[in-house]
Amino acid sequence: MTFHWFLPTGSDGTTLTAGVRGVHGPGHDTATAPDRHRAPDLRYLAQIAQAAEHMGFDAILTPAGTFNEEAWITCAALSQHTERLKFLVALRPDSISPTLAAQMAATFQRHSGGRLMLNVVTGGDPAEQARYGDHLGKAARYARTDEWLAVLRGAWSPEPFTCSGSHYDVRGAAVFSPPDPLPGVYFGGSSDEALPVAARHADVYLTWGEPPVDVAAKLERVRALAAGAGRTVRFGIRFHVVTRDTSEQAWAAAERLLVGIDPAHVARVQSTLAGSQSTGQARQSPLSTAYRHGGRTADLEVYPNVWAGVGLLRGGAGTALVGSHREVADRIAEYAALGIEEFILSGFPHLEEAYEVGEGVLPLLGAGTVRAAVGR
Repeated sequence: MTFHWFLPTGSDGTTLTAGVRGVHGPGHDTATAPDRHRAPDLRYLAQIAQAAEHMGFDAILTPAGTFNEEAWITCAALSQHTERLKFLVALRPDSISPTLAAQMAATFQRHSGGRLMLNVVTGGDPAEQARYGDHLGKAARYARTDEWLAVLRGAWSPEPFTCSGSHYDVRGAAVFSPPDPLPGVYFGGSSDEALPVAARHADVYLTWGEPPVDVAAKLERVRALAAGAGRTVRFGIRFHVVTRDTSEQAWAAAERLLVGIDPAHVARVQSTLAGSQSTGQARQSPLSTAYRHGGRTADLEVYPNVWAGVGLLRGGAGTALVGSHREVADRIAEYAALGIEEFILSGFPHLEEAYEVGEGVLPLLGAGTVRAAVGR
């Protein structure tokens, strides 16, 4: 198994709303409370990256989007503050040429000692797409991503690459010195438009955390599509984590993430998320429906130790593994048994939770890199 941590380049803090734009009403801004919000400056992000490296995580995911610091620049800076940690850089085909991305990847590999991986994000929020000047519909966006990935890989090939498609007319794309090693390509998406693209191009297909039966069904679809394309694909999953020495302590910490949350904020966030064109988001939102409609906090546990509380106030990955170190390790092992090889984890705050997971959970999973890192 491979373990990634997460770099909070938009905000970090002790609650789910700390410093997050778009979730607070007028006159209500928890970012003004210093114990709730930590600005994503380079000094703090370096602390998180170094903690992840010290705890034995293999890599760290840096998100894309207009409410985050730019991922390429941030990771290039952090590569100079770390030694072996790899960087899974999220990037969007709507905002960068595939040939330029191929060139940037090659440069990054040389300057970092081969520590780059790419998370290609097609996007599903019309408002976010519009900020980049992208007004394509969903099917066209995935068709563009399909061509984008073909050009990216073509530019890394030994011969100049030419592509005349619906979205790119590229003549002789090439990188004078291809990256070594080639960065792994990570790709997510749950829609009928997304899965064939993953099957044709992804090295690792990513899914957000769902109950195991739903994850297993999705993985089986991707396996079949990849086999039809003459390929095999590895699988990764994205979870938040709240873990402590005991189950009681972990669930109490999860509850604290929601303390003082105004139901009106939840309603506003859910209204915004309902406008997303992302099938993955559409699969996440129902996991907290019972709670939003007058249910109990316990209704947010949608599977043993799988908690949908994060999805109340944040889009994207909305579930967390909550429990004692042993319970969380057992749940990770259960997902691994489905074929998941890579786990992208995060917590609130990301600095402290990196130590909780690194010291408490990873050693139980036999992660040799953990013992090596802690012992050096």
